[in-house]
Amino acid sequence: MMGLTVLARHAPVLGVALGLSLAGCGGDGPGVADLVVLNGRLVTLAGPAKAEALASAGGRIVFVGSSDAARAWIGPDTEVLDLEGRLGVPGFIEGHGHFWSLGEAKLQLALGGAGTWDEIVALVAEAVADAEPGTWILGRGWHQSKWLESPVPSVEGLPTHHDLSAVSPENPVLLGHASGHMAFANARAMELAGIDETTPDPDGGEIVRDVDGQPTGALRETAESLVARLRGESLEWNHARQVVRLAGEECLAKGITSFQDAGSSFGLIDLYRRMADEGELPLRLWVMVRESNEAMAEGLSRYRMIDRADGFLTVRGIKRSIDGALGAHGAWLLDPYEDMPQSTGLNTTSLDVMEETARLAREHDFQFCVHAIGDRANRETLDLFERVLAGDRTRRWRVEHAQHLHPDDVPRFAELGVIASMQAVHCTSDGPWVPDRLGEHRSAEGAYVWRDLIDSGAVVTNGTDAPVEDVDPLASFHASVSRRMANGEVFHEDQRMTREEALRSYTIDAAYAAFEEESKGSLEVGKLADLTVLSRDIMTVPEDEIPGARVVYTIVGGRVAYSQPGPPSPGG
Repeated sequence: MMGLTVLARHAPVLGVALGLSLAGCGGDGPGVADLVVLNGRLVTLAGPAKAEALASAGGRIVFVGSSDAARAWIGPDTEVLDLEGRLGVPGFIEGHGHFWSLGEAKLQLALGGAGTWDEIVALVAEAVADAEPGTWILGRGWHQSKWLESPVPSVEGLPTHHDLSAVSPENPVLLGHASGHMAFANARAMELAGIDETTPDPDGGEIVRDVDGQPTGALRETAESLVARLRGESLEWNHARQVVRLAGEECLAKGITSFQDAGSSFGLIDLYRRMADEGELPLRLWVMVRESNEAMAEGLSRYRMIDRADGFLTVRGIKRSIDGALGAHGAWLLDPYEDMPQSTGLNTTSLDVMEETARLAREHDFQFCVHAIGDRANRETLDLFERVLAGDRTRRWRVEHAQHLHPDDVPRFAELGVIASMQAVHCTSDGPWVPDRLGEHRSAEGAYVWRDLIDSGAVVTNGTDAPVEDVDPLASFHASVSRRMANGEVFHEDQRMTREEALRSYTIDAAYAAFEEESKGSLEVGKLADLTVLSRDIMTVPEDEIPGARVVYTIVGGRVAYSQPGPPSPGG
């Protein structure tokens, strides 16, 4: 990608105390910076709230203030960036995404733009024509609620595998739902997995069947793994480097300097550790472990790491899913679905397993990060946290998504010291069909209620759940402050964030949610020199102009990791 540089390791990091003394007015005056940024409109999220310039040395900020004063830090080898009045903010932190899956998605069929099932079948047919017999055809991003017409025939609004199987009789096919909580397989894939009319539903999952009891190809929640496990996780070194490179390019081009990864195996963490030590991680990763309780009981103590490789890798969370996704009818609800009254969704991990995971998290000082979307799932998670934490509000355990809440549970986040790790863009992406699932009343009182959570005193963070949504922070920022859907309608505008709240949710509050607020999330002397520069001032431009902003520079540890191709143009 033009303008992208994978960072090499820099010189030893200057200590915070040294940075503070260099920024002062006494002593021998300033030293020489590696990078000086001039003539910007910097929102620091610290005192002073705004500045024009900063300087960094050894990967840390050593000065924040006026452009005139910053020039004293310029030496013969200092890189100088003139922002020409553009906005600079603390580097965006993706608060919940799937880093490996983001890279792998670049190597698969992109199905998000398909308007019908027939279009998806046609895309698979094209891929089969170029593939060797027997090789897997993989895709991701379809969503039945966003198609222009319902497939015929269908079961529960989902297609059957027959058309897909006809175009790919020899190649197994697995197509992931946009949510990541459902997949569609063709006959060959189901044959390899041993799925037929006699196969029982796995715990926490469902094989969708037609009226004759035959599998349709749709696999909800844990049933996905019946096919997905046949592929495994390819950690071959060259493939892994390609996946990480692709994910890194996408993130840096979108202004992301840190990425909170929502669940990786020990094997994948080993790979990240090697890449971090060899200077090949393109941005900072904060990783949640996703393994069985048995594996974690044996291995957690060896995998906890903080700020490895100059702050490029931290592992201190555990990920577990208590339910599925609303779009796949897998979110666990207190009351039945409006459009599927025979179902209240799925509890994908038993409460006994969750309890043991919580015990392991506390024993090994890991944050417990629980995927919970439905109101029943959120209530059960908060109940679990309350039991295990027993009044300890210092652990910063997290609910990932907190998407649909019963009003009685909203104040419990602040009361328990629990982070609401949300993704604002889910609201505007899913909003057109959410009332179909929940009904108007439940949608209004409990869906994506980040305003109510903030007002109650809870810490709310932001992200995209990439590759479920585009990893672009600006889209999620706009969703946070506008709640405007693609159809032009606003999804319950009373739950909007202010622009400062939205920025904090992507920076200092996201850092707090990872115990990293002392090193990142604001532009202050002593902190990591992570900065995102935008073509438009998203804090002041009219709301409908926010999506037109572009990333001009992404700076990680005082190095320009991405620059907009060509000369940056004012206002876009």
